[in-house]
Amino acid sequence: MTDPTPTTAAAAPSSGTPAPRGLAETPAATVPSSGTAPGATKRGRPSVPAVLWLTLVWILLWGDLTWANLLGGVIVAYLVAAFLPLPRVPFAGRPSPVGVLRLLGHLAVDILVASVHVAWVAIRFGRPPRSGVIHVELRSRSDLYLTLTADLCSLVPGSIIVEAHRATSTLYVHVLDLQGDDAVDHARSVVLEQEARVLYALASAEEISQAGLPPRRLGGASRSGRATVPTTKEEQS
Repeated sequence: MTDPTPTTAAAAPSSGTPAPRGLAETPAATVPSSGTAPGATKRGRPSVPAVLWLTLVWILLWGDLTWANLLGGVIVAYLVAAFLPLPRVPFAGRPSPVGVLRLLGHLAVDILVASVHVAWVAIRFGRPPRSGVIHVELRSRSDLYLTLTADLCSLVPGSIIVEAHRATSTLYVHVLDLQGDDAVDHARSVVLEQEARVLYALASAEEISQAGLPPRRLGGASRSGRATVPTTKEEQS
C-alpha cells in the first residue's frame, strides 16, 4: 500500500546513487510553526502607547477636545494600529541624559540663530539668496538615527530634507543662502554635527564606535575628536 504523505526530502540522483547522509533528512525550507515569515509584520493586539499617541495626534489635528473627537480618535487609532501595524524599529542604544540635554540645547540655539538669519535674508537689499541642494552621507546606518537627524534638520529654518536614501544613509538637504566658497562644506558639517549629537544622546558605545566617532564623554565628544567632513562639489542654484 502506498503512503499518501507527500515527500519533502530532496530527490536522489537519477543514476541510482543514494543521496549523501543527512541530505534526505533536510527540509527544503524552514517555516516557523506560527506560519509567519521572519521579519514580517504580525497583526495582533495594538499596543496601548501607540493607541494613545495616535489619539493625541487625532485630537491635535481637529484642534478641539470634545467627547466626540476623543471617542473617534480612539476608534481610528485602534483600527490603524490593528490593521496597519508598522514593523518594529530595532533599538540597541543607551540614552544619555546629558547627551539629550545637549541635543535639545543645541537645537534651541540653532533654531533661534537660523530664524534671525532667515529673517535677515528676507528683508535685506542687494543680491538675492542663492540656494542649493547638497547630499550628506551619514556615518550611522540606523534607520532610527537617520530619521531623527532628518527631522531635527528640517526643524531648523533655512534647511529642509527633500529626499532620504535608506540604503546608503544619505540625506539630500535644501539649504537657503549658500554664499561663499566654503558654504557647502559648512552646511554639510552642520548636518553631520546634528547626527553626532543624536548618536551621543541615544546610541550605544558600540554604535558610536561603528559610526567612526570618538567615545562619548559627558554626553558628547571633545572638539579635537570631531570627525573631518569630506569636501565635494555640489550643484547649486
